Amino acid sequence: MPLIDALRAFAALFVVFNHFSIYLPISDTVWDIFPGTFEWFCDYGGMAVQVFLVIGGFLAARSLSPQGNALRVSPLLLLIWKRYMRLAVPYVAAVCLAMLAARFADHWVDHDAIPAPATFTQWLAHVFLLQSVIGFDSLSAGVWYIAIDFQLFATMTLLLWLGRGRLVAPALVLMLAVISLFWFNRNDDWDNWALYFFGSYGLGAAAWWASNHGRKAMWLVVMALVTIAALAVDFRERIALALVIALTLAISRRTGFLERCPTIRPLAFLGRISYSLFLVHFPVLLFANGLYAMLGLSSPVSAMIGLLLAFIASIAFAAWFHRWFTPKAHRVPG
Repeated sequence: MPLIDALRAFAALFVVFNHFSIYLPISDTVWDIFPGTFEWFCDYGGMAVQVFLVIGGFLAARSLSPQGNALRVSPLLLLIWKRYMRLAVPYVAAVCLAMLAARFADHWVDHDAIPAPATFTQWLAHVFLLQSVIGFDSLSAGVWYIAIDFQLFATMTLLLWLGRGRLVAPALVLMLAVISLFWFNRNDDWDNWALYFFGSYGLGAAAWWASNHGRKAMWLVVMALVTIAALAVDFRERIALALVIALTLAISRRTGFLERCPTIRPLAFLGRISYSLFLVHFPVLLFANGLYAMLGLSSPVSAMIGLLLAFIASIAFAAWFHRWFTPKAHRVPG
């Protein structure tokens, strides 16, 4: 599905630009040169996570319940375990890499963005994707999303298993999505839990089911109206973006454009390595800042070159990381 690859590629780049605009001395120096651009990416780049959330729900519905059927009892825990392994194998490797990069950068740079030395308990909490839930500081930028992705998939799997009828299973998913849109997502105290993000994830699932062959287009209108009602109660740009992405996926699938979208090779490549890029760009940025300080550089020109080289190195390293740490059997579909 070339369109999904393209959306992933743009979302991954925006997340990288967001982190590159706010972390460490190189970014601080370049910010002074392009304050407007960096401020925009700082404020809005992180919203690209909504793209991953919606696509995650879309593909989860495609794999778990393509026709809106309930799951059988037997594969429930196995499905959740497989999802954990898909996420955890490259994720744990990236966290260890971030720990090493942080120690190198900390030797040369004094900055609050550099994670403190990790304790074994903190590392173990990251391995089990519990760091945010039990209050540990993150060892790398953006790893909170990996924990949320796992919670979302496990929650949806459980709901589809609990729904024993053809219509009951998707109804439970959509009901929780509506509750999230109108309640949980409006309270930041829930942002360490799947309930906060399930509205966007559920929009992705709704987009898949509403675009099934033979399904009336009215369901897309219902999906849009419910979301617009939630935005009328409390407007959130991130939810508006999630709705746009969900409608794009649903309409594209109904019209066949999802599969017929022209393949743009650079975007297809970035889409395939997007998860690896998401994981490794911050450790690369840490190494780049440590090297920048070690060489005694400080000029705006050198900072611009350093940030550009860090970006190129992130993509190159993500391609290598994708090849060796996300073998075919463990590549993440959502």
